Order: sequence, then structure tokens, then C-alpha cells
Amino acid sequence: MSSVPDGKKLVRSPSGLRMVPENGAFNSPFSMDEPQWVPDKECPRCMQCDTKFDFIRRKHHCRRCGRCFCDKCCSKKVALPRMCFVDPVRQCSECSLVSQKEVEFYDKQLKVLLGGGTFVVTLGTSDKSETMTCRLSNNHRYLFLDGESHFEVELSRISSMQILTDGTSPGGGTSRASGMLLHYKPMGSQDVQQLQMEVAEDKKVASLWLAAMHKAAKLLHEARDQ
Repeated sequence: MSSVPDGKKLVRSPSGLRMVPENGAFNSPFSMDEPQWVPDKECPRCMQCDTKFDFIRRKHHCRRCGRCFCDKCCSKKVALPRMCFVDPVRQCSECSLVSQKEVEFYDKQLKVLLGGGTFVVTLGTSDKSETMTCRLSNNHRYLFLDGESHFEVELSRISSMQILTDGTSPGGGTSRASGMLLHYKPMGSQDVQQLQMEVAEDKKVASLWLAAMHKAAKLLHEARDQ
């Protein structure tokens, strides 16, 4: 499945232009669907400051939550890559703060995940390990692990993810990520498989990759809870 090309198309929605996969089955696991807008007739007042709408005070919908606000409470236009918008879109103050943090993930952490890190990988309860490079696929749907062998883990089939640390660093600083423990269902199977990864060689790069993966896990969890 990972080798199937992901064609995209430009579509126009009430919220703006979006660049989305031609086949919805190939959506990024980080993506979110557009919300249903609160009907105009159900929001005579701003849902934040309670200002009454009239001919002068027009109502605007936040493109992230779909609620109805006045211009003052919904004036910011912020990028919303999780909904595949081409341009920044209007969002309420609460949603714009969340989206700004997500933009940082797409601009920084996502590049780290695509670049990959080197780990000592152990499958299941095996006593054999292999040094492999782990990276996120370009369509964000798989973890590719490459060494003497190659295998893939589909992010949507990960049931749990735990970042392992090496304990508190000297001087009371924050601990550094040292590995990751995954539980997932391989393609075509309902049996849960365990995968353990421990940093190898360039520990700084691997630790940064794990930190980025930790943030990715939060987005995955949010996307599933929609």
C-alpha cells in the first residue's frame, strides 16, 4: 500500500481552497475534517463576547471549530495544514493559538521525522536486534525501518506509543529520550506486535527524532478523538 502514489486535487470548500488526496483513504493520519458550521440562524450573538449581530456587526465562522463570532473575536488568519488549506484561514482566538503550535510541528518537527534517525530495533520478544534507520514516509502514513532488512509500520495501526528516557540528566535537567516502545497491528493481522527502538550512533539526532515523534503522537491522538 505504501508504494501507491498519492495523487492530490485542489478543491474549494466554504472555508477556502484545499489540496487534498484524490483518494480519501490516503489522508495523512494527522489530518482533520472540516467542521460543520453552526447555522447562521442559531447564532444571533458572538459565541465569545456575546455581541449581537446586526447589519454592521457581521458574523464569521472559525474554520477550525465552526463556531460563530464577530470580526473582533475571529479576525486572525492562520495556516491550518491539518485541514490541507492552501492559504491561512480565519480562526477564533482559541483555535488560532492551537493552529500556530501545529504550524511549528509542520515546519520543524515534521522535517526531523522525514529525515530519520538511527536505532537498535527489537521486534517482539526476540533476543535479536538490528541497527536500522527509521523515518516517516513522505505521505506521513508509515514509519519506514531500513537496515539489512526493511519493514513498515502504518501509523493508523499503532495502538500505543511510549517514549523511553535515560533518566534525569546531571544538574537536574530534563531527561533525554533514549528510545521508543510501540504496539501495533501488522497489515492483515489483528494480533498486536511489539517494537522497541533504542538510540544508536548519533544520539543527538535520534533523540530529536524521538522528541518530534512524541509531538506527532499527540496529534495522532487528537485526530482519532474527533
